[in-house]
Amino acid sequence: MLAERTTLARFLAEDRRRHPEPGGDPGPVILEVARACADVAGRVALGALREPQAGAGEVNVQGEVQHDLDVVAGDRFLSAGERGGVAGMASEELSGPVGLTRGEFLLVFDPLDGSSNIDVNVAVGSIFSILRAPDAPATARDFLQPGTAQVCAGYALYGPATVLVLTLGRGVHEFTLDPASGEFVLTRASIRIPRHAREFAVNASNRRFWEPAVRRYVDECVAGRAGPRHKDFNMRWVASLVAEAHRILTRGGVFLYPRDSKEPARPGRLRLLYEAAPVAFLVEQAGGAASTGRDRLLDVVPTDLHQRIPLIFGAAEEVALIDRYHLEFNDGSYDSPLYGTRGLFRVAVG
Repeated sequence: MLAERTTLARFLAEDRRRHPEPGGDPGPVILEVARACADVAGRVALGALREPQAGAGEVNVQGEVQHDLDVVAGDRFLSAGERGGVAGMASEELSGPVGLTRGEFLLVFDPLDGSSNIDVNVAVGSIFSILRAPDAPATARDFLQPGTAQVCAGYALYGPATVLVLTLGRGVHEFTLDPASGEFVLTRASIRIPRHAREFAVNASNRRFWEPAVRRYVDECVAGRAGPRHKDFNMRWVASLVAEAHRILTRGGVFLYPRDSKEPARPGRLRLLYEAAPVAFLVEQAGGAASTGRDRLLDVVPTDLHQRIPLIFGAAEEVALIDRYHLEFNDGSYDSPLYGTRGLFRVAVG
């Protein structure tokens, strides 16, 4: 019976009772975000039956073409922030922040992560973060807070089931949308990432642009039992940060979207405020680690609303090893035992 289950609303009320903190209650904002996610889930499920949306096909501030669902999800999140009474909102789809009331919180979000997967019916999601607001109406500068300042972070994954995963800084919890009641119900509490990993996720097509440290790590994983790691790894890549994060929170592993030389003007690809910081908060709260390859990601202080950054996260031991490789093996070229002149993947020419 639903009455015997813990709904998101009940969970938030109980958490507030156990951990009363000054500075306002983020619960109402979280509940509005959850309602927006449930609405987006319904739109995702319509597939090709969705009605075309005004604004679809236009290019956003990131230089990316917006899909129908990008527009729908963005509108739903903006409405959620308005109903939740936040002081301001920022999104990767907007050129600048939206200032609202003199509320106690700021809402930042990626309304639809992985939208390149829409056409092939692969899982997509939404990512959000809640920060404390200043006393005055919010400006762009107010959003430039390090990940350690987050009050709440979470994501929704729109897959075979719709799940909402969030942290308030006291562990990570998963809620599954009950289609019959429209409620998110607690289905996994206090999630922990396994310490040891046998899976890694990376876009291997970018290998030629990677730094030596990343090539070394991936090559050692690919070498399997015969290599220095003495165990076999599986490689995954979904092209959806939410889906990658959810897999790691479910069965472990490590994810790499490292710095590369493909676009030298960009030190990284993922947005710090809307993607990397919220995921890093969740991962650390689940016992994992998140890094830029050089520094703890949550310590990075944003300098721009749309700042991009490298992101490596997952099992703490794997992230520590990748960080060490950046420190010790990132000067000069790396002669790969797999791709070198006599390597395993050498391609004959001529």
